[in-house]
Amino acid sequence: MPKLNRAAYDASPPSSGAEAVMRLSMSNVAWAPEERLEACAAMAEHGVRGLEIVPGLFFHAAADPCAPDAATAERALAEIAAQGLSRVSMPSLLFGVSGAALFEGDDTRARLQTGMVRAIDLAGRFGIPNLLFGSPGQRRSPRGRTGRRRRTSPPPSSLGSAMRAQAAGARFAMGANPEVYGASFLNTLEEAADFVAAVDHPAVAPILDLGAMHINGAYADAPGRVARLGPALTHVRYTPHDSWTDASALGDAGWQVPAFDEAVFHEQRRAHALVIPVINEGERIRGQLERIPTPIRRWM
Repeated sequence: MPKLNRAAYDASPPSSGAEAVMRLSMSNVAWAPEERLEACAAMAEHGVRGLEIVPGLFFHAAADPCAPDAATAERALAEIAAQGLSRVSMPSLLFGVSGAALFEGDDTRARLQTGMVRAIDLAGRFGIPNLLFGSPGQRRSPRGRTGRRRRTSPPPSSLGSAMRAQAAGARFAMGANPEVYGASFLNTLEEAADFVAAVDHPAVAPILDLGAMHINGAYADAPGRVARLGPALTHVRYTPHDSWTDASALGDAGWQVPAFDEAVFHEQRRAHALVIPVINEGERIRGQLERIPTPIRRWM
């Protein structure tokens, strides 16, 4: 059975003109593609009618999940329609886009913009109303944090992206990325709300990310933030995680993961990556490393 409790729960109101009620949804990042039918059936059984779509998982059978062929798309949509599920949001907007960044030069910004256009067009094609812009790795200043104005001021392309999203029947939902994620742009809900106000476009809205508020120590203010954001708020995210109560758990010795001073990211260097589970694995990681063939360990 898929671990549905590990999903991100999203509550998104319907599009403009409809009654503003919350619609409970779940993200398909919580299960593997081969578990999708069982997971969707469980959602329907428990009255969850919305689905957050990660393209690489939802259109996993397509050669390019961000531009799925008609037959693959039809099958995927038919599977969720059979359970009465609707499409409410889409994260992973820069899936498969390399060398994209917001603050590291014209070329990287152009790559990011190209990725955003692709995401907008995909959302428009399949009627996905909320585009969730997280991407902490692409939202870092090249030399760290450089002052509040830089971290909240919208880049010049923001209005153009908003207009394109509006034409596609979608909106950008701007989330806060806490500093522990390695981000240095819009780290708090307040900064995300300031960004939305600066763009001042109906296709750009804030996300109320309760997990980020927990990490930032601001969860107690959630009721007040809902009241202050009012109709501008279109998306609420709830991602269960043990580290909510203490952000330092990300580097706590109890996890058997060493603390770190700085998050370092590098551009892609090879066509493939070897991914090793480390977090909360304890002694198991030593055995896993020992089973890796020696030539691969040397390559790492």
